[in-house]
Amino acid sequence: MILKTTLTEVVKSQRDSFLNTDMGVQREILKDIKLTPGVATVITGIRRAGKSTLLRQLINNKSLFNYLNFEDVKIFGFDLRDFVRLEEVFSESGNSDLFFFDEIQNVDGWERYIRTLLDKRKTVIITGSNASLLSRELGTRLTGRHRSIEIYPFSFNEFLSLKKAKPYIKLFDNYFTSGGFPLFLNEPDEAVLQELFNDIIARDITVKYSLRNSKLVKELALNLILNVGKEFSYQKLKKNYSIGSVNTVISLVGYYEESYLLFTVPQFDYSLKKQQVNAKKIYCVDNGLINSNSVSFSSDAGKKLENLVFVQLKRMGSDVFYFSKDTECDFIARFPNKQLKTYQVCFSLTEDNKDREINGLLEALRHIKQKEGIILTYDQKDEFEVDGNKVIVMPVWEWLLN
Repeated sequence: MILKTTLTEVVKSQRDSFLNTDMGVQREILKDIKLTPGVATVITGIRRAGKSTLLRQLINNKSLFNYLNFEDVKIFGFDLRDFVRLEEVFSESGNSDLFFFDEIQNVDGWERYIRTLLDKRKTVIITGSNASLLSRELGTRLTGRHRSIEIYPFSFNEFLSLKKAKPYIKLFDNYFTSGGFPLFLNEPDEAVLQELFNDIIARDITVKYSLRNSKLVKELALNLILNVGKEFSYQKLKKNYSIGSVNTVISLVGYYEESYLLFTVPQFDYSLKKQQVNAKKIYCVDNGLINSNSVSFSSDAGKKLENLVFVQLKRMGSDVFYFSKDTECDFIARFPNKQLKTYQVCFSLTEDNKDREINGLLEALRHIKQKEGIILTYDQKDEFEVDGNKVIVMPVWEWLLN
């Protein structure tokens, strides 16, 4: 139980601090957020991606709103019963139908309270750093009463807004290496992203799931981020790390995904069953996070570019697959409108690799019965037809701007 006097102090302190927060770079996703009474807007994403700043932008100049960040140590132990006192505190500050809750997943049973607010036609915006937790609880308690939005580190457009600059290749190279975490871009010290990585491993995974071997959790994550863009085997990871059960490995990789640190990508197949049994590839949420926590990744320009494209496809709301039959193609993306698009990524298209890259793209196009595909490179631009298929070659930085 939290005393009402404590809640009053925390709510006032947080509100003052929140209103004094810099509005920051306007997020591209802001235009897609429609607040509706009786429907919860759920914003999820990795730590430090800017969820709280996005909330600030949503509040903008509104004078009446209710806000609480549940990560405040002063309200450690907040439970479901404390919501009654919290509403009393909110009402004493001025009645409002607008509720903002930051990192609400820290409270067991939070979804029950949110349901009561929605039943009263209140407008509710909540955030969380764990994809699975939110989706599972929302699915059981708030069916049909919520909209989910995922937020990622800055896109290239947002990076340019932060720098107040127009796009050019050298500036893209900075983004290509540094990634898009706002805190790091404002304070370019690798220790920032090292601390973030350790925080995710400790708080969002080891502590949250009561795991005993924190060293294993960290080492396995580092191994995977060093191998972005590559197929991985649960069985091989089990053997390499002397883990007792392959199910333990599957669970750990699932925890990395739930915290938005890593993503598994299935092989494209129209059969869901085959998708599940085929080998998967691994990608990371941000190039800067990888560079700051590894030694060898920074030299692998091709994989860095591939990882960057993957994150942008996720940012665009697509389901992402890789293609592998006689040849390989990096990505087939299925967008929210169900449209399929095919992408091949290579740092540079050369006489030595052009047949392999083009053939992989063409086989993927034939498989999904399409006639146009894109090859994304660091700085090349071209366009040609092969066997009646249109192949567009373009620099990644130009594609990012679109």
